[in-house]
Amino acid sequence: MIVAENVFKRYRLDHGVGDWVLKDANFKIPRGVNVGLVGKNGAGKSTLLRMIAGVDEPTRGSITRDCSVSWPMGIGSGLQGSLTGRQNMRFVARIYDRADDMDEIAAFLEDFSELGKALDEPVKTYSTGMRARLQFGLSLAFRFDVYISDEMTAVGDKPFRQKAKAEFKKMVDRGSLIMVSHGERTLKDFCEAGILLHEGKAYWFDKLSDALKEYHKGIGIAAKRRKAVR
Repeated sequence: MIVAENVFKRYRLDHGVGDWVLKDANFKIPRGVNVGLVGKNGAGKSTLLRMIAGVDEPTRGSITRDCSVSWPMGIGSGLQGSLTGRQNMRFVARIYDRADDMDEIAAFLEDFSELGKALDEPVKTYSTGMRARLQFGLSLAFRFDVYISDEMTAVGDKPFRQKAKAEFKKMVDRGSLIMVSHGERTLKDFCEAGILLHEGKAYWFDKLSDALKEYHKGIGIAAKRRKAVR
């Protein structure tokens, strides 16, 4: 289970402290439940994913986990640009105490990413699609109880997106998923429950469809207000 209690988050900016991204967010994610994060741009979805993964911390409050959680699978997040793809793989394997499984991890990554010789080139020379292949392949090469995905299925060319979707289905069979995607069809394909982020708060829904319904209701209200102002 993943539990968020009284979570507040804001960032320090060049001109001072920014507005609160999250304000007293509370929720519990049971084991084995696939969850889609829903909310408008800037609602804090990616911020919350990073905190659930443990790569960022709340300003106040806490997020506790009694399970292993992946880093956020996204466009190149966590990759060191000056290192090659293979060196990044070795670095991650050592961090997760999988150095003894290096050959197995490398074989999987080579097969999945299809990067060929580019795997031994610096990541900073990669295109966005190549970074996505490396990042996603690395994430799948390690076993976690919960996988975190930030728009992962929206990157790369069409064949890669199809391949990513197939691997996601296999991944869900062995672990659960918390994901952000602007594609509602993708959320519906993989997630059963939803968390709606709105004005810094987090609202849990046992059914993703209910979270999406509330999200669209809020969009409709906002649109009416804009028309009234005009």
